[in-house]
Amino acid sequence: MRILTRRRPISRKPQAFALLFALSCAVPAQGGEFVVRTQNIADIKAMFGQVESRDVAPARTRIGGTVVSRNVDEGAQVKAGDVIATVADQKLALQAQSLDGQLAALSSQFDNANVAFQRAADLLPRGFTTKAAYDQAKTNVDVLKSQIDSMRSQRAVIAQQTSEGDVLAPKDGRVLTMSAIPGSVVLPGESIARIAAGALYLRLSLPERHAALLQLGAPVTVAPRGLDTTSRAGDGDRTGHIVKIYPEIDNGRVIADAEVKNLDAYFVGERVQIFAPVGRRDALIIPRAAVTTRSGVDYVSVARPDGFLDVAIVFADSAERANVEVLSGLRDGDKVLLP
Repeated sequence: MRILTRRRPISRKPQAFALLFALSCAVPAQGGEFVVRTQNIADIKAMFGQVESRDVAPARTRIGGTVVSRNVDEGAQVKAGDVIATVADQKLALQAQSLDGQLAALSSQFDNANVAFQRAADLLPRGFTTKAAYDQAKTNVDVLKSQIDSMRSQRAVIAQQTSEGDVLAPKDGRVLTMSAIPGSVVLPGESIARIAAGALYLRLSLPERHAALLQLGAPVTVAPRGLDTTSRAGDGDRTGHIVKIYPEIDNGRVIADAEVKNLDAYFVGERVQIFAPVGRRDALIIPRAAVTTRSGVDYVSVARPDGFLDVAIVFADSAERANVEVLSGLRDGDKVLLP
C-alpha cells in the first residue's frame, strides 16, 4: 500500500529556476536519479549456528591409581605432550623396592660366583681342580648374570609403568573440561580431560524444506555477538562459507558445517546468529543513501510528472550498508531521487 505525504511541486518562480539550474550544473543529467528495478537476489535467512571444534581429544590415564596433582585448569592452552595431571599407584613403588632388593642380592651372589670362577680358571691349568668344578663355576656365573638381566628388565617395566602415571595432552589445543581432582581414584583408560584440538567452525541446523536449496560454498555472515555493538554483521572478519552438507536429515533438520574466520574468541558450544542464503527471490533494491528518516518514518523522493513526491516506505533490516530492500512503497520502474 502506498502512503503519500506532502507534495513538492516544481516552482515556476525565477528563483526556483535559478536553483534548479544550479543543481543541474552540479549533478549530471540522470546522475541524481535511480530507476527501481526488480532484481533476483539471494534469499537470506537468519538462523543459529553452534561453535564446534574439529577435534575433541580425550586425555586418558594409562594406569590406575590415585590422582596426586593436576597442572592445568579449564580454558588453559596446552601443547602435545604436556603433563596435565599425575596418577600414582602405591603398589608400583612397593614392587620397585622389592625388585631393588632382589637385584642387590643377585649382584652379591654374582660377585661371589665370579670370584669362584676366576679361582677355578687359575687352578685348572695347574691341575689343582677338576674340569667339572670349573664348568660348574662358569655355569653359576652365567645363571646369575641371566637372572640379573631378567630382574633389571622387570625393574624397567615398573619404572615405565610409574612414568605412565603422567597424563599427557594428546594434541595442541584448549582444555574444555578437567575432571581430575587430587585424591580421587581413577581406572586405566579413564578420560580426565577433554581438549579442543582442531579449528573452530559453525554447525548449522536448518529446516528440511531448505535442504534442496542449500549449496556448498554459499556465503555465511555472522551477526554481532551478544551485546557487541562495535561490530556489524557485514564485517569482513565475520564472514565465511558452507564447506560441508550432511546427507542425512535428523529430526526434520538438515545439518551443515560453515567455516568462519576469527572464531578463536568464541566458546565451544556457543550459539551465534548467522545469515545464510537458502534460495533466490525477486526484490526491489535501492541505495541506502536515497532514504531519509523523519519522525521515525522512512521516506524516498519519487519522480512524478509534476515534481518529486515524498513516499513513505518500509524496508527490510539488513547488514548491507550500501543498499536496502524495499518491502512496500515503491514499484518497478519508479525513479528515486539520490542526494
